[in-house]
Amino acid sequence: MKIGLGFHQKLLTKQNFRFARQMGATHVVAHLTDYHTHPMDLELHRKMYSYENLKKLKSEMNEEGLEFHAIENFCPAHWHDVLLDGPKKQEQLEYLKKIIQSMGEVGIPILGYNFSIAGVWGLTEKNVARGKAKTAVFHTPQETPIPNGTIWNISYDQLAEAGEFPPITHKQLWQRLEYFLSELLPVAEDAGVIMAAHPDDPPLETLRGHARLVYKPSLYQKLLDIVPSPNNRLEFCLGTIQEMTEGDLYDTIEQYANKIGYIHFRNVRGKVPQYEEVFLDEGDIDMIKALKLLKKHNYQGVLIPDHTPSTDCDAPWHAGMAFALGYMRAAINSLNHEA
Repeated sequence: MKIGLGFHQKLLTKQNFRFARQMGATHVVAHLTDYHTHPMDLELHRKMYSYENLKKLKSEMNEEGLEFHAIENFCPAHWHDVLLDGPKKQEQLEYLKKIIQSMGEVGIPILGYNFSIAGVWGLTEKNVARGKAKTAVFHTPQETPIPNGTIWNISYDQLAEAGEFPPITHKQLWQRLEYFLSELLPVAEDAGVIMAAHPDDPPLETLRGHARLVYKPSLYQKLLDIVPSPNNRLEFCLGTIQEMTEGDLYDTIEQYANKIGYIHFRNVRGKVPQYEEVFLDEGDIDMIKALKLLKKHNYQGVLIPDHTPSTDCDAPWHAGMAFALGYMRAAINSLNHEA
């Protein structure tokens, strides 16, 4: 098993790549979208996903001893009509195909994606992790409709009429996913790129009135079966699966260990509709047991901390990630030593 670190757009710097390597990471998962810009800067994000920029980022990572392992998520403004079955769907699918082709040419093996209308919503930050560390929590927020011109909590159309677009059903969402995968997986196969699906977080059956895709473990199998392909795999998030009210995390690892693209290695306390993200050693998941099950099934892929509580210091994100990476490195080394 290999250890990686995920970076959002503004953290994709040579200094942070060096930090990752110093902490024992060997791989990088990159978010190329800045989710805090409203409205989206479409040209900036097109540049971020371009062949030239991907090649540049990979070169900078390689110079610091790291591999560019995955891109996590498309920019919502570049595939909103794919998700909404809108008039620009085919045009946007052709653009997504170009991204996958560029990944193959550069040598980035995995694309993580989350096929969702509401996206990650309802999380706030509270000082509830160990020692009052600030962390993300989901505490049954009051759901609000999704405004027109918005996807994944991002406004992609400032000229959209006031109001909300109609909620979609589970049948509609799965039909759209099937079309999306049937279009993109052949391109991914040709490019040598794996498409890895993230489960819904929070894992609720519906959110803000809209159906969710993978909110219980059994739906992972439906996703794998809907368009069979060796390149159709899972972005396996331990925290999200633990948050689910159905199924058992350890059984889910046993079932899908050989279908994983890469892993979000994080811990939580509680389940929907009330849960909190916590340090790796204080949540409901026995992380060592999870690693042992992955090792049992010969999982040799990458694990990243994904999220972690922030510590009270001058570099709260870096310190939180340093703790997580140190824990992961020690745990994996210990398992390898036992073997």
